[in-house]
Amino acid sequence: MIDITRSDTGPRMSQMVRHNGTIYLAGQVGNPGDSVTEQTRTCLANIDRLLAEAGSDKTRILQTTIWMADMKDFAEMNAVWDTWVPQGHSPARASGESKLATPEYLVEFIVIAAES
Repeated sequence: MIDITRSDTGPRMSQMVRHNGTIYLAGQVGNPGDSVTEQTRTCLANIDRLLAEAGSDKTRILQTTIWMADMKDFAEMNAVWDTWVPQGHSPARASGESKLATPEYLVEFIVIAAES
């Protein structure tokens, strides 16, 4: 039997689930009211923190899904992303527009990564 490890588990979800060498992160959002740039920075800092807790890092990200409240902010989000993602370690990625949990959330990142 392969163990499943959950971290930061609440009644609705876990922030991170580890299974069979793979790390699954819950959707990471920024602070309501912040700009797309600041929300993106917060999301990416949360991803860095969670992956570090799992003993991994952003060079091990396999896939990222990015939901945006409005695709007009795509270039602004990418400006932050492009400076954060390590050269030569870009994951498979998809981006789309969707209503997020509250109108104050402008961007949400969902990450799957490999353990180190």
